Amino acid sequence: MLRFISSFFGGLFTLLTLGLVMGALVVGGVLYMYGRDLPSYETLSQYTPKTISRIYSGEGRIIDEFAVERRLFTPAEEIPDIVKQAFISAEDKNFYEHSGYDAMGMVSAFVDAVESRGENVRGASTITQQVMKNFLLDGSRSIERKIKEIILAVRIEGAMPKERILELYLNEIFLGQNSFGVTAAALTYFNKPLTELTPGEAAYLASLPKSPSNRHPVRDRDAAIFWRNNTLREMFENGYIDQATYDAEREAPLLSVQGGDYDDFRDSLPERDYFTDEIRRQLSQNFGEEEFFSGGLSIRATIDPELQVTAAHSLQRALEDYDRESGEWRGTGETIAEDALGDETLWRAALANVNVPRDVDYGGQWYPAVILDVAENTLTIGIEGIEATEAEPSTVPRADIRWLIGDFFDNFTAGDVVHVRRAVDGDGNFQNWSLRQVPEVQGGFMAMDVNTGRVIAMQGGFSYQHSVFNRATQAQRQPGSSFKPFVYAAALDSGYSPATIIVDAPITINTPQGTWRPRNSSNQFYGPTPMRTGIERSRNLMTIRLAQEIGIDTVGRYAERFGVYEDMNRVLAASLGSDETTLFKMVAAYAMFANGGERVEPTLVDRVQDRYGNTVYRHDQRTCVDCNNAVLAEGEGPRIVTNRDRVMNEITAYQLTSMMRGVVQRGTASGTVNLPVPIAGKTGTTNEAKDVWFIGFSSNIVAGCYIGYDTPRTLGRGASGGGICGPVFNRFMGEAIEKLGSGPFDVPADCQFINIDRFSGARLPVGAAGENVIGECFRPGEEPLFGIMFDGGFAMAADLPLFDEVPRTQRQVTTSTGETATVGDKATFGTLSTGGLY
Repeated sequence: MLRFISSFFGGLFTLLTLGLVMGALVVGGVLYMYGRDLPSYETLSQYTPKTISRIYSGEGRIIDEFAVERRLFTPAEEIPDIVKQAFISAEDKNFYEHSGYDAMGMVSAFVDAVESRGENVRGASTITQQVMKNFLLDGSRSIERKIKEIILAVRIEGAMPKERILELYLNEIFLGQNSFGVTAAALTYFNKPLTELTPGEAAYLASLPKSPSNRHPVRDRDAAIFWRNNTLREMFENGYIDQATYDAEREAPLLSVQGGDYDDFRDSLPERDYFTDEIRRQLSQNFGEEEFFSGGLSIRATIDPELQVTAAHSLQRALEDYDRESGEWRGTGETIAEDALGDETLWRAALANVNVPRDVDYGGQWYPAVILDVAENTLTIGIEGIEATEAEPSTVPRADIRWLIGDFFDNFTAGDVVHVRRAVDGDGNFQNWSLRQVPEVQGGFMAMDVNTGRVIAMQGGFSYQHSVFNRATQAQRQPGSSFKPFVYAAALDSGYSPATIIVDAPITINTPQGTWRPRNSSNQFYGPTPMRTGIERSRNLMTIRLAQEIGIDTVGRYAERFGVYEDMNRVLAASLGSDETTLFKMVAAYAMFANGGERVEPTLVDRVQDRYGNTVYRHDQRTCVDCNNAVLAEGEGPRIVTNRDRVMNEITAYQLTSMMRGVVQRGTASGTVNLPVPIAGKTGTTNEAKDVWFIGFSSNIVAGCYIGYDTPRTLGRGASGGGICGPVFNRFMGEAIEKLGSGPFDVPADCQFINIDRFSGARLPVGAAGENVIGECFRPGEEPLFGIMFDGGFAMAADLPLFDEVPRTQRQVTTSTGETATVGDKATFGTLSTGGLY
């Protein structure tokens, strides 16, 4: 009997031993089989989650953000304990004790599933396992994936601190509403930083990972509160909050952004506009789209928010003024079904879904509205977000459409969607609702610092939401006469001077397309005329002759050196701006006239930092020589040394600037540009006035405007750069000068000034005074040649009838001795040079 008992237990022990050995072999085989091809967890040490890239103004205010996944990475040490504790309580209460997986939790989940006959199937994954699943494995629900998940979790627990694992989890987890990570979710649901979350709010966020789409704070309110309270109970039982906190937070209402209890953080962001979208476009090219949208870049923009508004409104005013002159109503092209107009709830819902611009605030906010009724003297309208009151009835009076051809019945139908804004009196009191429409004509505007290249304002059209096409940077247009300064710059650097006489007379040019007979815009011929007058009055014939004299290839090289063109056509028509370029390039090129001839690269970005705060791009490459010197001599300051290339002689730049000041003082822009500081600039009007331009600059700011239809067609007789774009520039620069200041243009030390008669080009005595007297800058040692004229080698008739700008045959001037001298008539043809200076 004893032997039997001993034999029985010996056999049982052997069986158990063999079973354990076999079990170990099986487990070892499974671990080997599933563990050999697993991805390396070492990649987690270099984990860089997809993170929001943000654009900041110079004052540090967020003005836009771009992201594929809305995530704000936050290091573990900056995440409050209450947030960590909430997620640990909801997801893995033994997080700090287990080694990657929770065996008791797995057994408990298995028992629950068996007892409920499969109705209560819950996951038993630890936070570590979830990190493995989210980062290294797929999301399939299989035994194979679970085994791999456990193997990786054990490995990572031995190689990475718990806080780092928790950091990965809290920054990666999806929490609904396109929010990834706890920081983004706190803003999305509560518009709060993590440090301001209450225990109840942290508990709600911690309840979301299992089913974010079914726990919406408004749509699924009861479920959301139930699971929040469930997490609060776990936090209390785990000792993270006391009884009083638990009771108070459990009874508190679930307040959220979605429920209207908090402002949406997006409401504090300006509407996306041309400026920030251009930053996106340029940096996506420089850094790559994936890095821009997912790299967590911090971008410091050059924009001046106040002047950006001024630029937008100034351009919008010009576009709307031109549009209203046509007297045509086009509206939005959108309508709402007539059967919805009788029910306010229906038409408001329909109006909210209409795709029309909502980003225009010129003259006051523009609101989408629907016409509810058309009468002889009034339109009754329903306005988005506005309730009609006795003080502000939702009607438009007949007097508001005096600018339109026809009456209300001719132009409007019930159901039409329109834009309206408040019309107010001089004291800001409401008068009536006024109809508005987005103009068909478009344009662009840009302003930048002439010394640094920092773009302070950019407007690429009337409304970004109406058209995202940026006409300041993307529209290829003919610059027309605004290109002429580059012809004159090439001539000045070739030995000509502002007093050089160029013949203004007819030209006939044979081209492959036929005979070309260019004309001045006035259809007049003025004979021998100083170069200064040629640019002030924008003389086409003089410009063509000048280009022929110095060579169109020379002009092309200058245009390319300034960045206006990459490869200019070597034809004389190009001297009148027939090749296409962008406003962005033209404004940048003009900045080099203003700063004395040094190259400047335009930029919309001062600096770019990566997610770790490292500067990966800085625009300003100038060197501060004495910035690290704590002690400087009295009266001295840090010296900034520029490393910019010189693109033109500084005397040439000043001569050209002086000539372009004449454009503003008495030339083609004199009627519309009037500012309290010296301003130089040039108008531009293309053939048939399809595009009109004005680009001008003070000593520190350059700004430019172009206006035209997207599909080029004439703007009509009388349209000109000075008349349409000049006021846009004037309004903007008035505000810019008041804010940023300005002063006289710097005069090169080597300038030799000689008094010249600006009508005839004749030399005048020192001290001569009069409207016709102007001091021209010449290079040192240069003795100007007077009495020689240039015609570009084109034949002319000697008896050509000329238009005399100065009807007087003689003029009186005051000499340096105080005596009066008589200056003769305009220069005559005399001896003409058919070649260049050489």
